[in-house]
Amino acid sequence: MSLKFQFRKDNSAILGAIYRPVAKVKFWSAIKNYWLEVWMIVDTGADYTLLPRFLANDLGVDLDKQCKMFSASGIGGQEKVYLLKEIKVKLGKWERNIPVGFLDKDQVPPLLGRHKFMETFTTTFSKKQTVEFKS
Repeated sequence: MSLKFQFRKDNSAILGAIYRPVAKVKFWSAIKNYWLEVWMIVDTGADYTLLPRFLANDLGVDLDKQCKMFSASGIGGQEKVYLLKEIKVKLGKWERNIPVGFLDKDQVPPLLGRHKFMETFTTTFSKKQTVEFKS
């Protein structure tokens, strides 16, 4: 079985038209008792999955009580990250329990990372067109 997503065309002030590999991932919200759909950039350079801070509220995650806070460095410099040890996610029909980090800001794109998620699939990128996941 495989699952494919079309790349999303975006505009960059510096590069013009760019194509980003994206996937629709569902996160289980215990507080709302339903699957919350999040479009995420598929990022092979992300060690783990990262979400903006505001999604913690929608997922019923108390950052101070349920997460371990640490500083992480990346292209944007040093950021505060709240790491939740485990959350249930779904990609198509596949379910996983993965760690997820919440950045301490809202204006960041959700990033689908490798650890315990992307590394469990064969992931294929096709020239500015599709990203495909196979189990």
